[in-house]
Amino acid sequence: MMDLSTHSLNDLTLDEFSRPIAPRVPAATDMHRRQGQQLAAIHRHYLIEMAQIAAVLARIEAGDAPPENLRQIILSLDMAENLRAFGNLCGRECQVLKFHHDIEGSDMFPRIEAAGGGMFREVVAKLLSEHEVVHELIIRLGSAADALMEDPCEANFVDAATTYQKLEEVIRSHFGYEETELAEAIGYYLGSI
Repeated sequence: MMDLSTHSLNDLTLDEFSRPIAPRVPAATDMHRRQGQQLAAIHRHYLIEMAQIAAVLARIEAGDAPPENLRQIILSLDMAENLRAFGNLCGRECQVLKFHHDIEGSDMFPRIEAAGGGMFREVVAKLLSEHEVVHELIIRLGSAADALMEDPCEANFVDAATTYQKLEEVIRSHFGYEETELAEAIGYYLGSI
């Protein structure tokens, strides 16, 4: 696991140009592809929750909501609940990935790799490295929300808003890559998720 805690916010990127392309699964049918698209539905749920954060940031910026609402909404999201429920962050290493990524990393990805005879190894490795960037950004957003709650100054608001925007950008890119490259394999090798 990489220690991303010392990287600047601008350096927390996903190098989209180095993303390997998953091999096609010749025997996959349209039904398999539809089954594999269940991942996109799960991702849409997380994006809807993220939109709640954006809405609160907009209300804070407009002066319609106190900064403490941001922390409350962030902590009520499934992503944060999964992070809290399935692991703690200990020092520099993330001991347990948040629930969604934990399922992918410990169950779904290995099953796809095994069933595909290792054909998806490079794609899975790239997705796992992207999970680390997402986790670092989630940690930073929580910290930024705490700082904003403690001191609702303009600098803390800008930090929270900038961190949120970076997380949203990274998550949308990551989700799109994952859905595009694994939908066929998920449907064919796993039946569904």
